[in-house]
Amino acid sequence: MSGQQYDEIGEAFEGFKSLPLMRYGEVPSFLGMVGDVSGRSVLDLACGTGFYSREFKRRGAAEVFGVDISGEMIAAAREREQRDPLGVGYEVGDVTELPPLERCFDVALGVQCLNYAQDIAEMERMCRSIHRNLVPGGEFFVLTQKPDYAFDCASLEAYGFRCEPAGEIETGRRVRVTALLDPRPITIVSSAPRREVYEKCLRAAGFGALEWVPLHVSDAGIHAYGEDFWADFFASPPLEMLRCRA
Repeated sequence: MSGQQYDEIGEAFEGFKSLPLMRYGEVPSFLGMVGDVSGRSVLDLACGTGFYSREFKRRGAAEVFGVDISGEMIAAAREREQRDPLGVGYEVGDVTELPPLERCFDVALGVQCLNYAQDIAEMERMCRSIHRNLVPGGEFFVLTQKPDYAFDCASLEAYGFRCEPAGEIETGRRVRVTALLDPRPITIVSSAPRREVYEKCLRAAGFGALEWVPLHVSDAGIHAYGEDFWADFFASPPLEMLRCRA
C-alpha cells in the first residue's frame, strides 16, 4: 500500500473536508455512525493529517492514536497537534504490517483504508492486523468507495469531485478520484473492492456483525444547497460505510 501519492499532497489533504460531498455527506455520516466515543480508546488507521483523530478526541475519546503510511501526512498531523495540543499520538506505519501495539483499542477507524489493498491477500492481512489491535467486541468502522458505484451516472463535480474508472485489479475496480480544490485539483488513485471481498476478508480475520451503512446529507447541507442540489448524490452515492465487531 504505497504512500507516495499522499506524500505529495501533505497538508493540502485537509482541503478535501471543505468540499460539499465531504463537509455535508462523509463527515456527518461517519461521525454519526461511530457515535459516542466518550472514555473509549480509538485507533485511527490511514489517519492522514489527523482530521478524524482530532475530532474524536474533542468528542471525548480517552485516547486516540493515528497511523498512516505517509510520512508527510504524519508530519502534518503532528504539526497540527503541536499548534493545538489535544493529546493525540501519531506514528508512521503500514496497516498491512501493523504489529500488536502496546494496548488494544475499543474502536478502530478505517476511512479510505482497506480499499488501498492491491489484492485479496493484502486486504486480509490488513483486517487481521486491525483485529489483533482491538479488544474483544471492539468495533471497526469503515468508509470507502461504494463497491458497486456506477461510473456512467451523473457527474460529481457539483459536489467537488470527479470519479473515473482506471482499470481492474483482483479486488475490484481501480478508481481515479480528483478533488476539485482551488487553486490546484488533487488526484488520488485507489480502488472500489467488491462487496464480497470486504466481507470475506473481514470474516476471515475474525470480525462479525457486518453491516453496510449508507451515507446521508446533513440538515446543514440541505439548508445550504437545497434538496434538488443533492438529487444526483442520492441517486448514486459514491461512498458507503461499513461497521463490524471483533
